[in-house]
Amino acid sequence: MRHLALAALTVRIGIALATWTFFQPDEYYQSLEVAHHLVFGYGQLTWEWLAPKPIRSIVYPALNVPIYWLLKVLKLDGTDALIWGPKLLHGALAACTDIWVARLARLVVGERYVDATVFFSLTSFFHGLSLSRSISNSAETSLTVVALSYFPLHANMSQWRTDLQKTILFAAVACAIRPTSAVLWIYMFTHLLWTLRKRPKDTLFVIINACWIGASVLITVIGLDSLYYGKLILTPLNFLLTNASSVSLFYGRSPWHYYLSQGVPILTAISLPWVLHGAYLATRPSAPSSLRVILGLVIWTISIYSCTGHKEWRFLHPLLPIMHILAAKSFVDLHGSKGISSFGALSRRLILSLSVPVVVYVALFHGRAQVAVIHHLRHVAPMASGPIGFLVPCHSTPWQSYLHRADLIDDGVLWALGCEPPLHGQDVTRYQDQTDIFYASPLEYLKSRFPGEVNPAFPPSALPRSKPGVDANETQPWRHEWPRSLVFFGALLNQPDVRNLLLDLGYEEAWRAEHGWEGDERRRGGIRVWTYREDK
Repeated sequence: MRHLALAALTVRIGIALATWTFFQPDEYYQSLEVAHHLVFGYGQLTWEWLAPKPIRSIVYPALNVPIYWLLKVLKLDGTDALIWGPKLLHGALAACTDIWVARLARLVVGERYVDATVFFSLTSFFHGLSLSRSISNSAETSLTVVALSYFPLHANMSQWRTDLQKTILFAAVACAIRPTSAVLWIYMFTHLLWTLRKRPKDTLFVIINACWIGASVLITVIGLDSLYYGKLILTPLNFLLTNASSVSLFYGRSPWHYYLSQGVPILTAISLPWVLHGAYLATRPSAPSSLRVILGLVIWTISIYSCTGHKEWRFLHPLLPIMHILAAKSFVDLHGSKGISSFGALSRRLILSLSVPVVVYVALFHGRAQVAVIHHLRHVAPMASGPIGFLVPCHSTPWQSYLHRADLIDDGVLWALGCEPPLHGQDVTRYQDQTDIFYASPLEYLKSRFPGEVNPAFPPSALPRSKPGVDANETQPWRHEWPRSLVFFGALLNQPDVRNLLLDLGYEEAWRAEHGWEGDERRRGGIRVWTYREDK
């Protein structure tokens, strides 16, 4: 166990520190940015935090608060420790998945399959991409694995009552961070209560503990959130109600088979053949009942999630450790516990040779420019950089949690295009946010919402981005001043006459970076920083 913990911590913290790429906006705007705003008093809060009925709990971002507070007290917040600190924390949290999945594998299929399970976990492409990042789904994954590893899959175990209390606690915290995690636990506790249906005392024990532990966590969440927002609030309920509305569809609608045709193959990657074979083995009469239970959990959760319109790969992340157990069942039964057969050894080498380069690519190259530009701007002298405007799809880069520039606090001095969703019941199929309107005709936007020439005094923009609660379709209130520096993707220069307009105004390229392939055509061409020529 000690060697596994050391290996897991080394791998996950190593990946966290090595990761300099952009994956999901939530990594910053639903985590680091919120904590940074709480400690330092500035940063960008999205509509989820500023809506009349906020849908986000402070619980997950609060994990970063002690780190920022300590750096502030020690006056080290101006150093790279501001970025390294949270990476160390989330790398350590990620290691919990690898450590406790070994315990879960031991519980489900036995000691013989533990090494293979850990091997699949440590070499997982999606774990390498996402698990060490500051994304709530990653914390949910770790908490879910820990909770499942104590779940009484065998209710005749001597310590099952004590272990059940641990399960309820970790499951409740997972639900506090991601309310949709309740879907998994509805299945698991329904199974447990059915197993105990002829044992009324044990059934009562489960119900009582679920109620009081769950209520304790819920009261804690309500207390912390109410303290943060300055009013009594129930964010888990707001989260569920908002995501049950058409607002979630604003972020994309996927077909019912999305998780089967894309989600599971992408998450499991090279391990998919073993996962599928392991799922088949779980259905055989000789398979352990506990293996059938966790297979049922995977099927149940994917089925429920498939009923929603908005789907993302990462929503299935908590199921990935379970799928690694299925893969281990297949791998060991085919090749032996140590993979000592010639084909087993070849399979291990194949997994390593395919997974490691892909993890290196997504950690070091894919989307690197979107993070690199913030590092560049962070170290530019204030008089030479501000104001700064980002003409990019909203939330395409980190913000003050990486930039940490107190001289750029004002929205009119540091701004980016907004993407507020239709919070007032508008038709989501016709609704356009600020980013949509800009990219529909960049040249028209620049001519109609910016002055005809640059003011060398660079006054702040009056209203450069949309605000939560403002209906972009009706008001479209945005008004900009030309900033000293503009940040955009190189693809913008391919739009008709945009390059000529910027050159005529007196801007020229001052910095650029381009790393990796990009599927979104708006984000192609790398990141460019164009600065106004003072001698124009």
